[in-house]
Amino acid sequence: MKNKFYNYIVQLQDTITAKLEEVDGTAVFKEDLWERPEGGGGRTRVIENGAVFEKGGVNISAVHGALPESMQKYFGVENADFFACGLSLVLHPKNPMVPTVHANWRYFEMYDQEGNIVDQWFGGGQDLTPYYLFDEDAKHFHTVCKNACDKHHPSFYAKYKERCDQYFWNTHRNEARGVGGLFYDYCKATDGMSMEDWYNFETEVGNSFLEAYIPIVERRKDLPYTEEQRTWQEIRRGRYVEFNLVHDKGTLFGLKTNGRIESILMSLPPQVQWRYDHHPEEGSEEERLIKVLTKPKEWV
Repeated sequence: MKNKFYNYIVQLQDTITAKLEEVDGTAVFKEDLWERPEGGGGRTRVIENGAVFEKGGVNISAVHGALPESMQKYFGVENADFFACGLSLVLHPKNPMVPTVHANWRYFEMYDQEGNIVDQWFGGGQDLTPYYLFDEDAKHFHTVCKNACDKHHPSFYAKYKERCDQYFWNTHRNEARGVGGLFYDYCKATDGMSMEDWYNFETEVGNSFLEAYIPIVERRKDLPYTEEQRTWQEIRRGRYVEFNLVHDKGTLFGLKTNGRIESILMSLPPQVQWRYDHHPEEGSEEERLIKVLTKPKEWV
């Protein structure tokens, strides 16, 4: 399974980066191959200063070795080895009318001292973070997510949409990071879902990403915007940074397992502002966004 899924994310990275370069039209991804001293490594691809994408990364990694002590405590095991691979992407567009997007698809195995698999699971999802809210964009993104889920189980969309709303919640701000999407983790074999079934679901969601996001980018990338709207985008990006550094499990896992710091922090936007006690103008589009982010909404 680990080889099968790793080969899938290698292909998916190629597909996604090729399409993003086509959409941007000017910038190309810079590639870095890196190795982790304890075992494994990855292929980081970053795009910067493009016509559409101010900064973005589409990274794959496959790491293995002894599970660090902090993670052993987290999983309640001793002397375990692990293998983890996945694709993680974040795109920060230049135009504030185009939403930031994040996605991740990952697979994890844990072994005993004889090398037998004692646990394995899939996890992942995709979510949208707009700065200016176009309802039809949120509906489109969620419709694609629902269609992918419905092919595998009628309960998946509602369940994983709710988990996304719960997970991407800035508790210290009491607001959502964005308008959500899908989030699922610890997807293990059961009587109703084999690991092969979970693989099929995971790849279905991964294959849906470009359909979910690219039409939104194409609709919004050439819209005019003001300097004030750009400032608002940078203020909201600050909330994105806060979530990733305070709450995000993937960031914390990477830091605790001696992951490559440049790859872990590629999710952070290049231009950010923190304004003291900032509140948008009453009745504005900015205020409308904030109101939506204070309570998860059903989009489809």
